[in-house]
Amino acid sequence: MSFDLAFFATMVPAVILSGLAKGGFAGLGLLAVPVMALVVSPVTAAAILLPLLIAQDVVSVWSYRREFDRRNLAILAPGASVGILAGYLLAAKVPDAAVGLVVGLISIGFALRRLTGDGKRPPAATRAAWGPGSLWGFITGFTSMVAHAGGPPFQIYVMPQKLPPAVFVGTGAIFFASMNLVKVVPYLALGQFNRQNLAASAALLPFAIAATFAGVWLVRRIPAERFYGLIYWLLLLVGAKLVWSGIHDLHLLG
Repeated sequence: MSFDLAFFATMVPAVILSGLAKGGFAGLGLLAVPVMALVVSPVTAAAILLPLLIAQDVVSVWSYRREFDRRNLAILAPGASVGILAGYLLAAKVPDAAVGLVVGLISIGFALRRLTGDGKRPPAATRAAWGPGSLWGFITGFTSMVAHAGGPPFQIYVMPQKLPPAVFVGTGAIFFASMNLVKVVPYLALGQFNRQNLAASAALLPFAIAATFAGVWLVRRIPAERFYGLIYWLLLLVGAKLVWSGIHDLHLLG
């Protein structure tokens, strides 16, 4: 791996996308690994990104330390833990492209339904519930471990609750920070935290931190209605990206 102009020209935008996602614009972070994979392998990209995500988690959790929903965290955590374990055990048997394709289709359907509204009055806010929360927590943990695609399932479960934007972001910040710490163990087992990858993470760290603070700043200045509209559009675009990547990687078009 060479720390040349091409490396930074590709890696820095990817890290900025990740930072904005950690700051509150969930969905953008899903694009980070594919962009980084233009110059390194996807596994190496994920390994370089994980220490940066943990550093960004520190910023986002501190920024939203008083704005999160405890009930959602308590409901999501057990299912997510089981999902991460299932993803670790089944990673070799379940193609991440297939997981991404399914998540993408669900995300597109959910986003379109919310954006179009079928001309009806916006639906009433839902409440955090153990049944749906445990299911979506499991899906979030599994897809995060297998395909680094935990954001859309989390959004699908939490967004209909219409939490204040800062509470929505803070809940996700704490939830995904916990999951990223758990994921350190399998990455250590895979031997991905070598000196070269950690050096790349260190070189990109300032951009990661700055982008996260920028995301936090923007979230606190965007009205709630506009914020959720933007997140639905991001979810739609990310879903389309997952579907396209899944179709391409699975060679479904021949």
